[in-house]
Amino acid sequence: MELIADLAVQGVQMALVLLLAPLLTGLVRKVKARLTRRQGPSLIQPYRDLLRLLKKEAVLAHNASWLFRVTPYLVFAATWVAAALVPTFATGLHFSWSADLIAITALLASARFFLALAGMDVGTSFGGIGSSREVMIASLAEPAMIMITFTIALIAGSSQLSTIAAFMLSPEAGLSVSLGLALIALVIVAIAENARIPVDNPATHLELTMVHEAMVLEYSSRHLAMIEFAASLKLLLYLSLIACIFVPWGLAGHGAGLGAYAFGIVTYLAKLAIGGVLIAVFETSIAKMRVFRVPEFLGGAFMLGLLASLLLFVVQSQ
Repeated sequence: MELIADLAVQGVQMALVLLLAPLLTGLVRKVKARLTRRQGPSLIQPYRDLLRLLKKEAVLAHNASWLFRVTPYLVFAATWVAAALVPTFATGLHFSWSADLIAITALLASARFFLALAGMDVGTSFGGIGSSREVMIASLAEPAMIMITFTIALIAGSSQLSTIAAFMLSPEAGLSVSLGLALIALVIVAIAENARIPVDNPATHLELTMVHEAMVLEYSSRHLAMIEFAASLKLLLYLSLIACIFVPWGLAGHGAGLGAYAFGIVTYLAKLAIGGVLIAVFETSIAKMRVFRVPEFLGGAFMLGLLASLLLFVVQSQ
């Protein structure tokens, strides 16, 4: 019975991230529209868009290979697994042993690798531009993410997310300059990885600005639906990651009752709502930077992660 209960809770988390991802995207769009004095689309508009895409007939280029057809499902599966591994409302779930920061980074890197290959598969100029820019951003974001993981693992003594959340809730955590630097670096990486302003504008199709959109211009129907769904899941993943590491309050422990799980879900919804509003406020208050300024932006994240690690060594050596 205990195994069945653990699997049920794990299944609830997998379904929860799947159901909330489009809603989070809709919330960000709605708040951005209201901040610019527009009515904006409904909160459930992303669900309607996904259903509309699923009903359409897929149109593929004649020279598209099997990789072009398989990539949307690989990207969606890898992103969903990564998002489902991050503790949302409870820790110590059945598959929590695999909820490791390094494993999640590897899953996201694999999804990005296949998407970049698919962008170049058909041979269009837009696809090549988008893939080259995506790889450039990845080459800077992944080292920064590794430094962030290294810093948090040094502080908590583990890179496993349930262990990190338990440590952050304990009195041993306290305030730390290294944690603050790691948080700022993680926010910068999250903005870049999700193609948000100021790195990219997900609502534009201008050749000089788009990165993610350029890689998926040749996709349609169910393939585009999978990619758009994966993008929503990725945004939810990073907000969940920030909440799990730096704001772990409300997470239920292993074997907690239904009341604790319900409170954890309500707390998680509140964290997502706050995160979505903050993203919308940030994007409406800042302009998009030029592509050639992105390395400086992500280089700052890497330096913050490196500085956080060096500060830990200096403090521990005293």
